[in-house]
Amino acid sequence: MKVAVASGKGGTGKTAIATNLAVSNNVALFDCDVEEPNDHLFFDMKLQKVEDVNLKIPIIDERKCTLCGKCSEFCQYNALATLPSHVLFFPELCHGCGGCKLICPEEAIHEGERSIGVIERGENEIVFYRGVLNVGEAMATPIIKALKKKLKAVEHAILDSPPGNACPMIETIKDADYCILVTEPTPFGLHDLKLAVDVVKKMNVPFGVIINKDGIGDKEVENYCKKEGIDIITKVPYSRKIASLYSQGKLFALEMKEWDEKFQELFAAIEEKI
Repeated sequence: MKVAVASGKGGTGKTAIATNLAVSNNVALFDCDVEEPNDHLFFDMKLQKVEDVNLKIPIIDERKCTLCGKCSEFCQYNALATLPSHVLFFPELCHGCGGCKLICPEEAIHEGERSIGVIERGENEIVFYRGVLNVGEAMATPIIKALKKKLKAVEHAILDSPPGNACPMIETIKDADYCILVTEPTPFGLHDLKLAVDVVKKMNVPFGVIINKDGIGDKEVENYCKKEGIDIITKVPYSRKIASLYSQGKLFALEMKEWDEKFQELFAAIEEKI
């Protein structure tokens, strides 16, 4: 079973839910927030590089190139620009689709590779994988795709998604058996929850909502979920103790037995739903 934990906005407590859910149920944890992964901070483990993640890029043979411009016309990401004297290539914009190679009438393009990040693994309380995007790179999705290939090595996994509703989040929850949407009872939380709900519905991923920091804000998130028939699978109270443990890098499920039991019951309930 693969359970993705996502949120419409940052700061809702998504990582707190993902890490505690994983450790309470002794299942693998995948940190898919490859631009700023931080799940490892809650575990005493040494991370080792598993592999580099490479992206295919065009290499242009200027001896064969006639500067026809078809490659740059084809590239919708503007990674290629045909000048009067040569073809200019912007590697950070290239998505590695290989279309420029296929369309070149002179066969002046062949493919090379460049590293855009790494996959790392650790193990202590749980099996842990994470992707790390190289500084300065713009595309997180190829790293997440490479990271998710490691799901074959585990039976159950929690996928900690990047915040928001853009391509990295979509790539993370795609093919998940279930998605937990973590929100907070505030106007911003409600606004971005609605966007996230639209995404998971269009992707036909079963989902439920966890309201974190329950007790602050208002009841509009609850009212929205009731109106739309969305299952609120649990609520985590606005708690000074939980916040204090989190700030120390401690998992509150390990420090508060009642929450360890609740996360076990939650995981079992999700398994029954699917």
